[in-house]
Order: sequence, then structure tokens, then C-alpha cells
Amino acid sequence: MSAETADRLAAVAALRRLADRLEDAAVEEAMRTGWSWPQVAEALGVTRQAVHKKHAKRLIAAGVRLRRR
Repeated sequence: MSAETADRLAAVAALRRLADRLEDAAVEEAMRTGWSWPQVAEALGVTRQAVHKKHAKRLIAAGVRLRRR
């Protein structure tokens, strides 16, 4: 593998980590301000179940009061 290819792959991995952190922060802000799971899911272009599965435990641990459907 060339150094250039390795650099590009490392950049992609770094962007994914950044995107995950940005998503975590945005979802937490949305939930703290009263958004519902379906609203967050629609904004992210995923299902309600997917966003709940990815974020619910972390949000509960952070003390975020989650809305029920």
C-alpha cells in the first residue's frame, strides 16, 4: 500500500470519528430541547429504531430525559 493511499484511508477514518462526535452532540442537543425520536430520525435520514439503538444508552447515561413516542 502506498503512503498516499494510507494517508487517504486515515483521513476517511478521522472524518468518520468526527462525524460520529458531531452526530452525538446534535442528537443530544435535539433530545434536550424536546425533539422526538421520529423527528431526529427524519433529520438524520434513518429510522427511529436506528437512532434510538445508536444513541439511547449514551443519552440516558448523560442524564438526558428522553421523550416517549
